[in-house]
Amino acid sequence: MILKCIKVVALAAFALVSLNVSGQDLLARQAPIDKKLKAIDSIALIRQIQKEMAALPGYDLYPDWNNQRVHAFGTKVEIPDTFRIDMRDFCMPTTNTKITSKFGPRRRRMHNGIDVKVYIGDTIRSAFSGKVRMVKYERRGYGKYVVIRHENGLETIYGHLSKQLVKEDQYVEAGEVIGLGGNTGRSTGSHLHFETRFLGQAINPALLFDFEKQDIVDDTYLFMKGKNRYRRGNSSMVASSGSDVQYYKVRRGDSLSRISKKTGVSIDRLCKLNGITRRTTLRINQVLKCS
Repeated sequence: MILKCIKVVALAAFALVSLNVSGQDLLARQAPIDKKLKAIDSIALIRQIQKEMAALPGYDLYPDWNNQRVHAFGTKVEIPDTFRIDMRDFCMPTTNTKITSKFGPRRRRMHNGIDVKVYIGDTIRSAFSGKVRMVKYERRGYGKYVVIRHENGLETIYGHLSKQLVKEDQYVEAGEVIGLGGNTGRSTGSHLHFETRFLGQAINPALLFDFEKQDIVDDTYLFMKGKNRYRRGNSSMVASSGSDVQYYKVRRGDSLSRISKKTGVSIDRLCKLNGITRRTTLRINQVLKCS
C-alpha cells in the first residue's frame, strides 16, 4: 500500500517537472488575456449600470413611481422656480401637422394639451426616450392612453389611442412606436391629445414642439414656475438674446390685465419692471419686461 502511494506521488511530481516550455508560454500568454477580460467585464458593468439608471428617468426629480394616477404628485413635490429642459434627441409623436384644438381654456375647463388631427390606425411615437409609467383606459377622459416619463424631466401623455403597443415599466427610445391613433374616451373625432408636463405642471406643447414644421422650437426650454402656457417668440412673448429675461410685445386689444394673465406676472410687478402705472396707455408693438 505504501509502495503504491509513493508511486502515485512520484508520477505527479514527474508530471509537474515535465511541463514543457510551450505549456509555460501558454500560461504566460493567458495572464494578459485574463486582465483584458476583467477590463471588458468592467466596461460591461458600467454600461449595465448606465442602462439601469436610464430605466429610471427623472429619478432625482420625482418623489415616486406611480402607475395608478396621471397627476399623482400634488404637494409631495417641490416645484423649482426654473429648470432647463433638454429638447434634443427628440421625435415628433406624429407626422400629422394640423392642430384641431389648442392649449388653454375650453368650454369652462382647462385644456392642458393640444389636439393633433390623426386618423384611426396612424402611428404614434414616443417624443423622447424614457420609461412608460401608465398604460390605461379612461372612458370619460383620455380613452386609451400612455404616459411616459423622460430622462429630461418631462412627462408626455398620449390620449384617445385606438391601440396601446407598450407596457407599463417598459423602457422606450425616442421615436419608438407606442400606439395607434384613435377616437376612444371623451372624443368627438379621431385625434391625438398630446400633453407635456414637468413634475405634474402642464406646459403648453406649442412652446416645445412646432407640429407644422415638424421640429422642436429650441434645443432647450426654460421651465419657469407659473409661466408655461403661452407661446414665446411669436411676436408676443420673446426672450432677450443670451439671457433668461422675458419680454412681451403688446398686441392689438391687450391690456395690463390681459398681459398679466398671459404671462403669469402680476399687474403691480409689470408696472414696477417697466416704470409705468395702471393708467399708462399701452402702444401696439410696445415691449414690456416680464422678468
